[in-house]
Amino acid sequence: KRIYHAAMTTFVICHGAWSAGWTWKKMHPLMLARGHTLITPSYTGIGERAHLLTREVDLNTHTTDVLQMLHYEDLQDIVLLGHSYGGMVATGVADRAPERIRHLVYLDAFVPRNGQSAQSLQPESEKQRLQDLANQQGDGWLVQPNPLPPDTSAEDVAWALPRRVPQPLTTLTQAIELTGAVDNLPRTYIYCNKSRPGDVFRQFYDRARQEPGWRALEMEASHNPHITCPDALMALLDGLGDLNSLGGQVRP
Repeated sequence: KRIYHAAMTTFVICHGAWSAGWTWKKMHPLMLARGHTLITPSYTGIGERAHLLTREVDLNTHTTDVLQMLHYEDLQDIVLLGHSYGGMVATGVADRAPERIRHLVYLDAFVPRNGQSAQSLQPESEKQRLQDLANQQGDGWLVQPNPLPPDTSAEDVAWALPRRVPQPLTTLTQAIELTGAVDNLPRTYIYCNKSRPGDVFRQFYDRARQEPGWRALEMEASHNPHITCPDALMALLDGLGDLNSLGGQVRP
């Protein structure tokens, strides 16, 4: 059995909705100091690629963005981390390129099964809210960003808000198509327990605690720990230890 340790790990991020690779800025020096490589691609139509936004951009577009990056950078043996909406993207990437992935990590993220979408995994009230947002403020196809967690510092709010952009509703409504290959990968779920009302991520943490093949972790953080408490997140990621180890629940 090959044993992997956290040292010299390549982490690839599948970022959340409305943001992009830039949101992981605080994590780069922390990763570098520990000997890791952090790669933060941005999806089509988001962040520095906002000028490429069209009505045709959907979940499959974002999945292909990351798959293409893995191919052209010839990345192997990576830890793929999906945050929030990025859990949808990471699941699709892992299912289509499992041979490139050592370990799959979900950070307060959606964990879809075949045929599910980010929208279908949320309450009916949230589905309607997203549609109403698109109809009222996005010409029927764009969704404006959600507010940042209330514990986000004023400095971080001032940094982040001008860079957050609307996202196509189709990225949230398109159903994912999975072969089942993703289910054979080692997986860790990290649940951020300073949740908002209507928290949709607890269901995936509970699933990870119950199903074989998962580690289930919980951290004292709101939804964006890479912004609000990057040192705590780095310690948690660095402390995963044997990333191929499966079974049981792990708590920091």
